[in-house]
Amino acid sequence: MSFLPRDEEENQHEESTSTIDHETDPQNGNQRGKRDRSHVQDMSESQCDSDVKKKSEKTTLVEKRKQSTKEKRVSHLKSGKGTRTPPNMSSHMKTKSDEGLYVCEECGKSCGSYLKFRTHMRTHTGKKEKPFTCKECDKSFSQISHLKRHVTTHTRKPFTCKECDRNFCQISNLKRHMRIHTGEKAFTCKECDRSFSRISSLKTHMRIHTGEKPFTCKELDRSFSRISSLKTHMRIHKGEKAFTCKECDRSFSRISSLKRHMKIHTGEKPFTCKECDRRFTQISSLKRHMKIHTGEKPFTCKECDSRFNRKSNLKAHMKIHTGEKPFTCKECDKSFIAVSSLKRHMRTHTREKPFTCKECDKHKSFSQWATLNAHMKTRTGENPKHITSE
Repeated sequence: MSFLPRDEEENQHEESTSTIDHETDPQNGNQRGKRDRSHVQDMSESQCDSDVKKKSEKTTLVEKRKQSTKEKRVSHLKSGKGTRTPPNMSSHMKTKSDEGLYVCEECGKSCGSYLKFRTHMRTHTGKKEKPFTCKECDKSFSQISHLKRHVTTHTRKPFTCKECDRNFCQISNLKRHMRIHTGEKAFTCKECDRSFSRISSLKTHMRIHTGEKPFTCKELDRSFSRISSLKTHMRIHKGEKAFTCKECDRSFSRISSLKRHMKIHTGEKPFTCKECDRRFTQISSLKRHMKIHTGEKPFTCKECDSRFNRKSNLKAHMKIHTGEKPFTCKECDKSFIAVSSLKRHMRTHTREKPFTCKECDKHKSFSQWATLNAHMKTRTGENPKHITSE
């Protein structure tokens, strides 16, 4: 006969009783099973809640550590120890940032890396800092990405306008071009309500109101509002005349001058005076002519109060006061204050007589417009309106 400890004996008795109850009473067994399943479910939920709580506590702890690290870093930077200075940087490039960034002292822009900072600084140093050169046209760039984008203009233009079949190397250029066909002008001047299809055109236009002329000729200190105008002007100093007339081989420094000249050959005069029906090849010539009818003389000499309807006439008049005669005849060294006077004088050497009377049977010709004018008065008593001196 063996003896068990009291606790084990009671446990064995409970298990034996439970088995007997389950076997003898199925209803009690079902209730006991439900209680066991409920107990297991409660334990699972409790354990799940415990896991979520632990995970939350862990996340909070990580965030606290990150916050602590950030605070230490900020404190370190504020003390001046975290300021980064690129090697071999000149004094005007040194950073003063509290965030560990490279700060440009020229414009205040911040850069997160020295490479970006160095690239940015080339925008201030100009042409000397454009190390990337196109092998096709020798144009230089401050960034390699700009060079790559430029090279596509020589190699491929994959974006085509469906309206006019013009090709572009960038989709942005095509979108900008499409505004020409759609007539979209999204950028409006607040000063005069004039609209433009490009923001760059609006910025250039605004210089008319501000009077800003940032592009200066180094030869005579003349300034321009557009870089294109300066480039065109520089051709005067270089003597460059890239646009040639195919009819007479005369060359011009501007395409607009060539187009204007071509009207001499075509005889086109699209601008008509409503007062006297006189026609002109240029709108500027018509506007200048209209001052004859209005009597407007907006240009005044400060020396003698003489007034003129053309600025060019005022400039020519001013040479009377200064004694300047910059236009010299190569045949006889005689000098004149106006180029028109020199041209008129040259006819005495060439014997050219471009002004012809259409009333005379012999079509008498004259070297001077004034001489023809006097001749016409003797025949008709009227000024020859049908003949122009343009």
